[in-house]
Amino acid sequence: MDKLSLWMKASRARVLPVMVVPVVLGGVGAFAWEGVFRPFPFILTLVGAACAHLFSNMINDLWDYRSGVDLAAKETAAAISTNSGFLAGGVLSEKTFGFATWALFAAALVCGVAVSVYSGWWPLAIGALGAFIAYFYVAPPLKFGYRGKGYSELAILLSFGILPVMGTYYVQLGQFDCKPLLLSLPIGLLTTLVLFNHHFLHWQADRASGKKTLVVVWGEKRALVFSRMLATLAYLTLIACVALQALPWYALPALLTSLNLFRVYGTLADRNESRAYLPLMGASLTASVRCGGLMALALLLQGLLQRL
Repeated sequence: MDKLSLWMKASRARVLPVMVVPVVLGGVGAFAWEGVFRPFPFILTLVGAACAHLFSNMINDLWDYRSGVDLAAKETAAAISTNSGFLAGGVLSEKTFGFATWALFAAALVCGVAVSVYSGWWPLAIGALGAFIAYFYVAPPLKFGYRGKGYSELAILLSFGILPVMGTYYVQLGQFDCKPLLLSLPIGLLTTLVLFNHHFLHWQADRASGKKTLVVVWGEKRALVFSRMLATLAYLTLIACVALQALPWYALPALLTSLNLFRVYGTLADRNESRAYLPLMGASLTASVRCGGLMALALLLQGLLQRL
């Protein structure tokens, strides 16, 4: 494995689209509604958000390793680990992994400071809130991602929906609005669904190590009901965005991205082997990226049509 591939796997860069899409939505929203697009601040926002996301992935792995969650997943036959496995497998030392983790944080901070020069201190404040959520999601003393009370789901909605969409919109226009808040809900809820569903893959290991997710607290049957409800709510908020003119009517084909997701739900029983949830994870991630992408294309088309 070459160095680039190694670090891409260590940081789980393959899931970057779940952060890229909401940033793009905030940018094209500003263009569609107000006719404004500032390329350089947008690029800084995108790079900073991407670095922050990779930092979040790696700090999660770092603290899961320190708390024993990674090792429990490795030793539990029924569990499928969703971390990189580089620490538990001895591929990278904790020191090297930690250095790369904090280097990504530094890069995100530099981008945040640069953006604040153009747009004021609000983007930096939003970034600081995101960093707080990313770190204390797994780090003591808060570890709110381990408490099983829905704090982690709210954190994901904020970090991968409301904050990046609203923050990018503010960078472009220097103001907040209700439309980007509405726009952030479908993509935020779908990404929350991705993170919620990934707990099904290793909930036994989480339980063994003391990590309380809602899947651990509720059990598979009840958690699956909630998962379906979350998916339904995400697509209902998309319809609400169209009804309230945060999206044009031709964003409605994005609803079709739900078909495969709900087809997979139909294949699941109340209790399943861990591997049975892999298709659900794949369908959730695909639905999130494709739905968000179609929303962004609809807004881009709206902005272009208004300027013809």
